[in-house]
Amino acid sequence: MTGDRFEKVYAQGMMTVMEIWVDRETGVHYIWHASGYAGGFSPLLDQDGKVVVTPVAK
Repeated sequence: MTGDRFEKVYAQGMMTVMEIWVDRETGVHYIWHASGYAGGFSPLLDQDGKVVVTPVAK
């Protein structure tokens, strides 16, 4: 994912990758995990199962 809407705020790994992205318009955090040729992208949840959201300045 590239462009101005999303910002990568965390990354670790090279063969097995885990990244956290923030949607600049909604403040929703997403997690991207990839290993080999497989990967997945999902909203990041807190310990209560709620979506992690950072307030966005309008």
